[in-house]
Amino acid sequence: MVISWAPNAFIRLVLPLMAGILTYLYAGAVLPEVGWVVVILFLGFLAVQLWAARQATPGATDAAGLLAVLMLYVAGVALTQQATESRSANHLYRFGSRIEYYRAVVDEYPVVRPATYATTVRVQAVRVAGRWQPARGGVRVSIPREAGLAAPQYGDVWVVRGAPAPSKAPLNPGEFDYRRYLQYHQVYHQQFIHPDQFLRVAYEPPSMLRAVAMRAARVLDGVFRQYVHAKREYALASALVLGIKDEVDQETRQAYANTGTTHIMAVSGLQVGLLFGAVTWLLARLPGRRGPLFRLFTALLGLSVIWSYAFVTGLSASVLRAAVMFTFIIVGRATSRQTSMYNLLAVAAFFLLCYDPYLLCDVGFQLSFLAVLSIVYLQPRIVGWLQPKAYFLNKQRPWQPKMVQKGWHWLGVFLQYVWAATALSLAAQVATFPLGLYYFHQFPLSFLFSNLVAVPISSGAVYVGLGLLVLKGLVAGVGLISPNLAAFLDYGPRAVAGLFEKMIWVFNEYIFGVGRLMPSALISGIHVTTPQVWLIGGVILTLLLFFALRKLPWLALACALLGVFAGSRVWAAHELAPTEELVVYSIPRRSVVGFWQGASAHIVTLDSLPLTETERTYRIVPGSIQRDARRVVYHPGWEACPVPAVVAEPGLTLAAWRGRRLAFVSGPLSGATAPVPGLAAVVLRRNARIRPQELAATFGTTAPVVFDSSCKSWYVLRQDSLLRAAGFRTHDVTLAGAFIVQGRQ
Repeated sequence: MVISWAPNAFIRLVLPLMAGILTYLYAGAVLPEVGWVVVILFLGFLAVQLWAARQATPGATDAAGLLAVLMLYVAGVALTQQATESRSANHLYRFGSRIEYYRAVVDEYPVVRPATYATTVRVQAVRVAGRWQPARGGVRVSIPREAGLAAPQYGDVWVVRGAPAPSKAPLNPGEFDYRRYLQYHQVYHQQFIHPDQFLRVAYEPPSMLRAVAMRAARVLDGVFRQYVHAKREYALASALVLGIKDEVDQETRQAYANTGTTHIMAVSGLQVGLLFGAVTWLLARLPGRRGPLFRLFTALLGLSVIWSYAFVTGLSASVLRAAVMFTFIIVGRATSRQTSMYNLLAVAAFFLLCYDPYLLCDVGFQLSFLAVLSIVYLQPRIVGWLQPKAYFLNKQRPWQPKMVQKGWHWLGVFLQYVWAATALSLAAQVATFPLGLYYFHQFPLSFLFSNLVAVPISSGAVYVGLGLLVLKGLVAGVGLISPNLAAFLDYGPRAVAGLFEKMIWVFNEYIFGVGRLMPSALISGIHVTTPQVWLIGGVILTLLLFFALRKLPWLALACALLGVFAGSRVWAAHELAPTEELVVYSIPRRSVVGFWQGASAHIVTLDSLPLTETERTYRIVPGSIQRDARRVVYHPGWEACPVPAVVAEPGLTLAAWRGRRLAFVSGPLSGATAPVPGLAAVVLRRNARIRPQELAATFGTTAPVVFDSSCKSWYVLRQDSLLRAAGFRTHDVTLAGAFIVQGRQ
């Protein structure tokens, strides 16, 4: 476990670089430009290094090393500053709502949604006060899916009317911070664009290579669409081999998430590793496997296969990350200068972070490197716990029949493989466990059963799927010369496609079967904070150090960290227990209010229609997880809800909860209701036709007026100015997020 620094030099380089990136992410707003500091430190490092080379004292070398570490730390800050587009003088932020038009290029393939296409455009210029000027910045846009309206294509240049709006902060408690996610990808604005609001004026891909790669991926996707007839199997085939998940339905996505096999559907390290393993296996069976020429041939072939696959999958970010990682492994092996996998991983991480420091915030980057590190270190040690092959080989006896001896041999080989696969899954889970809890709020106990069968089947399916694409390519080539012969040879791709479809079907049925047989194996609704993730990681690391070094202080430290973690959970529960919250949620076109007391809640939909699964999952459940909710009850309307509510008149409902009273107004007030002072809030629903004077006469002007999500934007804009002029405080949940009234028992 103790690191030997000589063969792992890049670990010492990547750690301060990562520390500098983290420093900017947490304190970047207050930091000045530090690029010049990097130059000074670099010159100082060269001077001290030259001086140290002439000295025989270790202190001189140590000083040079410390300067190098400090330089890389500051370089991490400087690189992140440079990569942050919002710091530019001509960023979209500088123009605000003054933008009349902007010119932008589509920078990624669109995400297909039921009613819209979503993609990212990179702004090239804006028109302000009738004059065009250069600008930069990313905008996440959505356009409707309508007949006659073509889907956005990478490289399309648009002229868009109107100014994009800054990305919204999370609108409900605990909701995923999509704004921060976009900012990590240098996208700070969002806009829904109507068909008459934009015009395609040119085709200028930012990268012609990527444009061709994306087109190649779509052509290959067409092969799967042609030969794989079942809709679900086609969707999985395209996701598994090409990483195109447009057709994968929500039920399938959820089934894979519940069984811990989502990573199989994401083209990344698994598929690239399979290709790398296949090339290595084939080359190992060639004669004369020695000498520098063979190593060079091996490296070139491996790089060609990996980068060709990256190309035909559209050069997606996850595949590129995996390709870079394996590139350094291949080059390291070919040169015979580096045998440490830890250093090779550090080299890959170092160059990837120099290219894009924000990769450090990417979930895929974090999980990939942690999983590989854990597998490299732990998997051989876990495999060493059991030796099934040796055990069953010892069962062989000279007097036993040959069939019996072969049976013992093959049983040992099979169980050795099963145990090695189990060890790999366990090793990968050890390091990724804290991040899995943090990002996905769940832990599938069935991951061993799922991956033990799903990974081999899916691996075989990847090979067969790639074989189908190669075979179809050969047939298509023959078709250029002889269409009749190509039509006859097409039986080959059809046969392979039939096998491929069956493998996908078996793979998918197994995943769904595990979910049905083990419905309680998913522990969900887990919430851990960032400090708690670090504490869990610290416990795991100190336990590994204890098992490696056999020194009790490490075990004591692990127990102490575990105690701090448990104490933080108890303290959070203690602080939450007496809290009370009244929440008017921000859910598009809905009127929803939540009554929270500690870890339990009653959620009422005022329009008497139950929330959809999507609305619950993305709007309500994150806040429930954050509060470690034990009991959340949904009520369509006030019926069966324990919160007292009275319909005072057709357009007015009064509710009382824990000493707080609310008024829900959905229509004009008749004036028959007596004045109702002392309200926590007045909630306007469904564009209630109400005048400020009527509200003031009935409720006074002390209580804030809340526009819920059922109110149209034009209505809010008109009423807000009138109410403010009359002395009311207003809150629009669509723009400002959920309205929350907090209290304690």
